[in-house]
Amino acid sequence: MKRWLAVALALAAFNAHALCTVTALPVVFGAYNPLSSQNVDAAGSVTIACVPASAYVVSLSTGGGTYSVRRMASGSHAINYNLYLDAARSVVWGDGSGSTSKVSDSAASATYPVYGRIPGSQSAAGVGAYSDTITVTVSF
Repeated sequence: MKRWLAVALALAAFNAHALCTVTALPVVFGAYNPLSSQNVDAAGSVTIACVPASAYVVSLSTGGGTYSVRRMASGSHAINYNLYLDAARSVVWGDGSGSTSKVSDSAASATYPVYGRIPGSQSAAGVGAYSDTITVTVSF
């Protein structure tokens, strides 16, 4: 007696996504003099690498403030600053809401500068190390 084995092979459709890595270099301002009217500028960067190349959007969170005024803190003391997409520091890097912009690209690998500015003439109530945490979100 012969037996037949029937095998059914079903192929399911699937969606392939890019694998992206994100590397961020912090914006480090250095010393700030609250008696000076000079702005303190610094820059960091966000690097995106995707395999395969894929369209993506890069946005930054508000951190300890809002998009119009981000705030760094040292204990209970705070100082205002912001992060920008351009060296002129005129386009706030955010999530695209309000007056902010975000990065849209499809490069396999790219580095985007993050321009920071602490406006001059702020009364920093306390001496110390001020910091904030910004979340970089990549949507693809």
